[in-house]
Formats: sequence, structure tokens, C-alpha cells
Amino acid sequence: MGRDLKLKVKVLHIGNKLESKGNSPTLVDVLPHKLAIEGIEVRSVSSMKNKFLRLVHMSWSIIHAPKATHILIDTYSTSNFWYAVVSGFLARLKGNKFSFILHGGNLPQRFESSPEFILKLFRLADHNILPSYYLLDRLKVYNWKNIVHIPNFIDINQYPFLTRSTLQPRILWVRAFDKVYNPKLAIEVLKCLLKQYPHAELCMVGPEKDGSLEQLKKLVKETALPVIFPGKLSKENWINLSKDYDIFINTTNIDNTPVSVIEAMALGLPVVTTNVGGIPYLIDHLQTGILVEPNDAKAMSSAIINLIENPETAQNIATNARKKAESFDWAKVKRLWLELLS
Repeated sequence: MGRDLKLKVKVLHIGNKLESKGNSPTLVDVLPHKLAIEGIEVRSVSSMKNKFLRLVHMSWSIIHAPKATHILIDTYSTSNFWYAVVSGFLARLKGNKFSFILHGGNLPQRFESSPEFILKLFRLADHNILPSYYLLDRLKVYNWKNIVHIPNFIDINQYPFLTRSTLQPRILWVRAFDKVYNPKLAIEVLKCLLKQYPHAELCMVGPEKDGSLEQLKKLVKETALPVIFPGKLSKENWINLSKDYDIFINTTNIDNTPVSVIEAMALGLPVVTTNVGGIPYLIDHLQTGILVEPNDAKAMSSAIINLIENPETAQNIATNARKKAESFDWAKVKRLWLELLS
């Protein structure tokens, strides 16, 4: 796509732009900047913390969007799903080109319970953009003709690969503190590890979302567990922090293609993760990570112990995972976005 053509493209990106409010960054926080570098004009909303005001801001922005604007709509499976539905109806009413970007790991269940008029809206969108083969597989039942696969992305050069020839039970967890990500499981895993490794430690990085962080802080204080909570860190700071840890765990009950797991793979941290949603489409068991059943602290701690006791296996997994992570580099993924928006 030529430079002159790109400059004609104007995009409105609708999503929960809440990084400035202390939340973890989402696509609406990072994609507009990347597209702007490529010469595409992007406006992104909304950063309103209040949910009602956020919906009003999103709706107002769509109503006043220029006719030529291509509207991208982040779509999640939680209550924020309704932001996408309202935005989609307004975009269609205005006659704008609009595309849904489907993020939520629980979206298949959400669509199963949705009435026909909502399914029709997604069928009539210009595109349904899927970041994972998991959703691609699960949504085949609707026979939508507008599905496009564009994976999540990272800048691979930001993630130095660290070879860990031996591993210690230094465990890293990075996610928002939300019950759907089951952060309490990380604490239970640490308890199991401490029985065999009294020097085991856990670091849990991420912002508070639903009160889970405060609950875990209280539990850790009462039981004197070796857990630290640095809070929400910048990308640079958590990448630097990762050098002090040897194994990454992902404890979620619902997931799609989490960027934090891709980042851990890029950094050379062997990943032990629950086998849910899109995770088995991202992680090949015993090749690029280890999959365990959800809510099973013993299984996750056993997988960690196996990595510690078999460093050569752990190193092979880490090396394979880095190669997989390289396929998510923005330098490769951006072509798909530019083609879609041209």
C-alpha cells in the first residue's frame, strides 16, 4: 500500500483505553500508535473510567465519525461485550465500514446465548478479526464469510532471550488481578512448591481489577508466604524484572491468546499454563510449554518441579517457545493490518 493511499485512511478504534487509569494495556492502547507510524490516522476511544460515560463517549464518537472512517471495535466476552454491540449497531446505522476484533476467550459461549439479531450484526460486519485459531475453530459453526485472522503482536526486539541453564523455583505471574485469571491458584502452587523447595518464591505483577489483589495481599500477610506484588509495571520494568525469575505460570480459567504468555515465551521463561480456551492453540505441550488442567495446584507445581529437575528439557522448551514468539512480531503482523485497512 502506497504512502499516499495510507494517508487517506482514517480509523476510529473503539475499546477500553484504560492503561492511563492503571489498567493493563489492551489493543486499543497499542495498535493506534503502530498504525500511525505506518501513516494511518487513528483516533481511539474511550479512556473514561466510568462505564456509562465510556459507552456515551464511544457512541458519540461513532455518531460523529466521518463517513470514510473504518471503525474497529474491540469485543470481549464480559459485560463489555455490550459496548461492542451498541457500537456495531451505531456504525451500521451510520453506514460506516466497521469490523469487530474478537478478544474474549469466552466469546463462543457468549455467542451461543446471543439472540439472532446480535449474531446477524456480526455476520454483517465488514470483518470479524480473530487473533487466535481457537476462535477461528470455535466460530466455524456460524459460517461467517467475513472472518480474518490477525494474531496478537509484540515487538520481538524488546524481549532479550535469556538462557537459563539451571532453574530455581523463582516463579513469575503477570496478569491483571481478576478472578477469571484465577490469581489465587498461583498462591496455592507456591504452597505446594514450598514443601519441596523451602526457598521457593513468587512474584505477581499486574494491576488490581476486581478486588483480587487486596484479598491475596491479606492472605499472604496472614500466612507469611514469600510473595511480592510490584503492582502494574511498565513493559520495560517487567522485562527487566523477569531476569530474576526462572519459570512463568499462567493460571487463568478463561483465555484466548494472552500477550503476557507470548512475552514470557520471547524472554526465555519456560511457561506452565492451564489448558483452557486458546492456550492449547498457542502452546504445544512439552514442546513450547507445559499444559495442565485448570484449578489443579498439584499438577502445576509438579510440572514446575519437572522443569527444575530436567534443565535440558526446560531449555529445549524455552528455545522452541522463542521461535514461536517470533511469529508474533509486529514486523510480520503489520502487513495484515495494512492490507485490511487499505
